[in-house]
Amino acid sequence: MRFLLIIFINLAQASLRQRDTCNDQEINNECLVVCDGEFFDCTKNCENSECSRKCIDELDVCENSCPCGADCPTGCVDCPEHPLCADECEDAQLNNNDYKICVNAAIYELSDVFILVIPSSADESYLQSGDGSSQISATINAPENNYAYYAAHALVNGKLHIFGGSSDRTKIARLDDCSLNELTVRLNEERYVGHAALSIENGKKALICFGWTGDIRKTCEIFDGSTTVSTFASDWTHYRGGLGLYKNQPASVGCDYEEHQKAETLSATGWTALPDHPKRISSHSLVALENQSLLLIGGIDHGNYGGSQSGIWQLKDENWNQIGELLQPNYAGSAIYIGRSVYYFGYVSKAIERLDLTEETEELQNVEQIGNQPRNFYFPVLFQTVPNFCT
Repeated sequence: MRFLLIIFINLAQASLRQRDTCNDQEINNECLVVCDGEFFDCTKNCENSECSRKCIDELDVCENSCPCGADCPTGCVDCPEHPLCADECEDAQLNNNDYKICVNAAIYELSDVFILVIPSSADESYLQSGDGSSQISATINAPENNYAYYAAHALVNGKLHIFGGSSDRTKIARLDDCSLNELTVRLNEERYVGHAALSIENGKKALICFGWTGDIRKTCEIFDGSTTVSTFASDWTHYRGGLGLYKNQPASVGCDYEEHQKAETLSATGWTALPDHPKRISSHSLVALENQSLLLIGGIDHGNYGGSQSGIWQLKDENWNQIGELLQPNYAGSAIYIGRSVYYFGYVSKAIERLDLTEETEELQNVEQIGNQPRNFYFPVLFQTVPNFCT
């Protein structure tokens, strides 16, 4: 009996679908298929006529609400808020084959910041949106999967470059489209781990400093896109001390092995002392602000049994002050400054945190977690890019 009832209803629907067409007949057909499916799901569990009658009533309501139905006789003009009347990206996983493109387009409307993250394994690269609404896998081609492992990175002439690392201690590679391509020019020193790189001279060159052992823990070199030139050696080692800009001059703070608090800045005449940091710090991130100050984020506090610290410190007007805290202690993370926000990708907690600054004075306003890294990525390579980049 129930089977005959379903046949009768389907025949009734077939006759209704022969009514005069409207401008959105294809959408009407799609809607009726959805109604059919809901009706079938409703009736398959019915054990009595009352239940079946309720299903029929719900089917009638569903069909009437369809574009070109009784409630929307001229189509989507009458019911623009119907789910099937939305743009092509609405319910794209059901209605078209360009789901991925539609999702990314919707994300782009919500966020204008996109950060490519290349971790130690290139096949785990991903694109992170600045508002935390998406994290999408990215395909980055490299000569070896561990090509970026322990490498330092900086922009030169708008192009992302990586320097040294475990796969090749003197390599210089450039990201072209979605591929890391090794250049013929090499670093002068073997920089395996613990070194840092920084864009200088308005992004025309990169400064690469420090490293694992011996004198290279004090040395630097400059890459101009085609050659490398050695520069002044510091009196202090800054292994895992990082590089940032303070008053438009390269600066480094702290060290791992020697566990000192020394901060220095590099000029054309050599290294000059800055005020000591309050902590014996290493494995932190340094970020320059437009107000000529320097932020130090996270790191290992060697005065606290080598534990992670959550402090956000600022060097301004020759003074260090703690201006805030990360939501979770972290070290060996990477940071990038975009607009008036600093994005910090933590290693220990995997947390991705956004530090929002005020527009005029760049004072710390808010710290928010916008996501998590898939794994514990050590000093991942970061690059601001466009939506859908290599996805």
